[in-house]
Amino acid sequence: MTLSQLAITVAVLGGMGLVVSRFGLSAIPAYLLAGLLLGPNEPHQLSLIEPSEVTDFVAKLGLVFLLFFLGLEFSFSRLVGTGRHVVVGGAIDLVANAGLGLIVGVVAFGFSFAALVLAVAIYVSSSAITVKGLIDFRRLGDDETDLVLAILVFEDLVIAFALGFIAGGGGELAETLALVARALTFVVVGLLAARFLTRPLDSLLDRLPREFFLLLTAAFVAGAAALAAELGLSEAIGALLAGVVLAETSVRGEIEERFFSFRDLFGALFFFVFGLSIDVDAIGNVGWLLALAIPLTVAGKIGGGYLAGLVGEFSRRGSFNAGVALVAHGEFTIIVAQLAASNPQVSPADRADLLAFAGLYVLATATIGIVLMKESKRLGRRLLRPRLAPESA
Repeated sequence: MTLSQLAITVAVLGGMGLVVSRFGLSAIPAYLLAGLLLGPNEPHQLSLIEPSEVTDFVAKLGLVFLLFFLGLEFSFSRLVGTGRHVVVGGAIDLVANAGLGLIVGVVAFGFSFAALVLAVAIYVSSSAITVKGLIDFRRLGDDETDLVLAILVFEDLVIAFALGFIAGGGGELAETLALVARALTFVVVGLLAARFLTRPLDSLLDRLPREFFLLLTAAFVAGAAALAAELGLSEAIGALLAGVVLAETSVRGEIEERFFSFRDLFGALFFFVFGLSIDVDAIGNVGWLLALAIPLTVAGKIGGGYLAGLVGEFSRRGSFNAGVALVAHGEFTIIVAQLAASNPQVSPADRADLLAFAGLYVLATATIGIVLMKESKRLGRRLLRPRLAPESA
C-alpha cells in the first residue's frame, strides 16, 4: 500500500462512514463495503488495494486497539464478577451455536473435516465488530455487557484451541492440551497482574513526562498482544488483558483520551482490510449455504445469548440485548477459513467454497448484527413487554 493509496482509502472510509452515520447506523458495514469495492475481487473496475503484509499489519493494529479499549472498560473486580458468566454463558453459547454450525457443516460437506471447520466459523462471533458496536451505541456501561464480554472471552479460549486443531489437521492430543493450558495460564497471569500490578504501574505512569508516558503505554499494549501471539493465542486476548491491567490506574482517563484517535483510525482500517477478502462473484456457488447459515446464526446467537442471560439472572430485555450483540461474525471466521485453505485434509473444492462462504457470510452477519444491535432496545420493548403481576383477590 502506497501513501497515495492510503490517502484514497482513508478518504473513502471517511465519506462512506459519514453517509451511513446520517441514517444513525454504525460505520462498520460501510468500511467492509469499501474493502469489497476497492479490493482485488469483483468489481475489478474499482480495484485499488491488494492484500499484503502492510495491510495485514494495519489490520492487526486495529484489532489490538479495539480490544485494548474494551479492556479499559472492565476493571479486575468487574471481570471477577463475570467469572460465572464465562463458564455458564460461554458453555450455552458453545452448545447452541457450535451445534447449529455442525448441522450446517454436515449438510454442506458431509461428515468431513470441512464440516468441523464450518462449525467453528459459524460458532465464533467477532470480538472486534461487537466491541465497535458496543462503543458506537454506548452500551459499554450496560449490565448485560458483562455477559457479552464473558462469552467473547470464552469464545477466544475455544478458538485458541480450534485454530491449532484446524492448522494442524487435527493435531496431536498433547499439542492440543498444551495450547489450552497456555491459553488458560495466560489469562490467569493477566488477571493476577491486574490485581497486583495496578499500584506500581500507576505510580510509574503518573511520574513520567507525557511523551514517555505514551510510548510506555503503547509498548505495554503491543507487548501483551505480541506475547499472546507467541504463545499461539489471539493478539486480541493480550490486548484485552492489557486494558484490564490499566483499567484501575489513575491515568486511565488520559490513556483513553490520548489513544482514542488511534482506535478509530486503525479500527476503520481493520474492517477495510477485512473487506478486501470478500468475493461477491462466488455467491453463485455458496448462495444456498448462506441462505441456510445466516438465519440459523441470527436465531442461534440471539437464542443462546437470551438463555445465557436468563440463567445469569439478567432481565429478559438485557438477555435479548446480549444475544443480539453476538450476531456479527468477523475476523476469526475469515482466519478459520484461511487456515483450512492450507490444510491438506480439506479438498480443493471445499477450500474454495469455505473461503467464498466466509467473506460473504461475514459481510451479511456484520451488517445484520449492527442493524439489530442499534434497534435491540426498541425491539426488546416491543417483543418483551413487562409481565403484569396477577391482581390480588
